[in-house]
Amino acid sequence: MYSPQLKIPATYMRGGTSKGVFFKLDDLPLQAQQAGEYRDRLLLRVIGSPDPYGKHTDGMGGATSSTSKTVILGKSDKADHDVNYLFGQVAIDKAFIDWSGNCGNLAAAVGAFAIENGMVDSANLPENGIAQIKIWQQNIQKTIVAHVPITNGKVQETGDFELDGVTFPAAEVKIDFIKPIDESEAVFPTGNVVDTLDVLGIGTFEATFINAGIPTIFVNAVDIGYTGTELQDDINQDVDALEKFERMRAYGALKMGLIQSIDEAEQRQHTPKIAFVSPAKEYVSSSGKAVNSEQIDLCVRALSMGKLHHAMMGTAAVAIGSAAAIPGTLVNLAAGGTERESVTFGHPSGTLSVGASAKEQNGTWRIEKVSMSRSARVLMEGKVRVPQLT
Repeated sequence: MYSPQLKIPATYMRGGTSKGVFFKLDDLPLQAQQAGEYRDRLLLRVIGSPDPYGKHTDGMGGATSSTSKTVILGKSDKADHDVNYLFGQVAIDKAFIDWSGNCGNLAAAVGAFAIENGMVDSANLPENGIAQIKIWQQNIQKTIVAHVPITNGKVQETGDFELDGVTFPAAEVKIDFIKPIDESEAVFPTGNVVDTLDVLGIGTFEATFINAGIPTIFVNAVDIGYTGTELQDDINQDVDALEKFERMRAYGALKMGLIQSIDEAEQRQHTPKIAFVSPAKEYVSSSGKAVNSEQIDLCVRALSMGKLHHAMMGTAAVAIGSAAAIPGTLVNLAAGGTERESVTFGHPSGTLSVGASAKEQNGTWRIEKVSMSRSARVLMEGKVRVPQLT
C-alpha cells in the first residue's frame, strides 16, 4: 500500500548568488520541527540528495554548493530580534546536511521572507522606505541586520542593483553582520595573523586562519601553483587539485581546532572554507566581463563543499573583509598591506565590495561589523511534495 506524498508549504528563494528552499518552522511536520534524523532525512529528500548522478533531478536542489541549500525560519525568541534563521548545507552525493555554519548569501532573503510571513511586527515596517530586520542566526549564534526596501507596504524585489554572479538586476538589500566574533572568541584561532599550514604529502604553506563570518583558511595563490585569476573549470575539472584542496582544508580544520582528527573533516564539509589570494590582476570573468586590476584591490578564489565557488560565499566575503581590515594578514598583504575599512576583490564572476570595522584592544583584534550589498527575490511559493518517510 503506497501512501500519498506529504505536502509542505515552502518558498523557493534566491538570496545573493545562492538559492534554496525556505520553510516556516511551524509548517514542517512535527517530527521535523526539532533537530534529528527525521528532519535531516526529510530535507535531504526535498533537495534530492543523495544523488549519485550529481544532478538533483528528483528534488529541488540545483546540484551545486550554491543551490543545494535549505532554510528554516521561525519568529525569534531572542530579545530585539525578529526572526530565527537556521541554515542547512545539503551534500549532493552523500546523505548528509551540515548545520555547522551560516549562509551569508541566503541571509539577504531572510528579511523578505520574515516580512511576508508575518514574523515582523507591522508597526516596525514603513509604508515606503527601508525596514531593518534583525535576524538571529542560529547556526553561529550571531546577529545579522537586513535592510529590506519597502514600496507601498510591500517588499520591493525588483530594481536596478546588479550583483556579479546573478544574471538579472534586482532591489539592493544591504546586510550587516554584527560582531561576527564574540568577545569570548578569537578572531585568529592560532593567535597569529600569518601562520604555517603543514599538509602531509603536499607541503608547508603560509596561511591566515580566521573565524569571522565563517571559519576560513587563506593561502597565497602563488604558493600552491595558481595565479588567483582561475575560473571554475580550471579547478573543478582537475580531480588532483580538488583532492589537494580538500586535504589542505582538513589539515587547516585541525590547526584551527575545529576537528580532533583528519578523518572528522568529511563530516564537516561546510566549514572551514579554503581560499587563495593574489594581488589585483586583470582577467575575464565567467560571464565574459573584463575585470581590470584598477577596479579591485586583490583577487580571491574560494572553495565550497569541495568545488571552486562560481562567485563568492557571503560568509567568506565577511572573512575577506575582516582579514583585509587587519594589517599583516595574507588578505591584507595581497591588497597592498595598507590600513583599510573596505575592500573590493575579484572573484570568478566579477567583483564584490565589502566594508569592515576592526579595532585592536590590548593586542587582541575585534570585528565590530561587516557590511555588503546583495539582492533577493521569491522564485516560487506553494507546497513542496515529498514521499512519506518510512
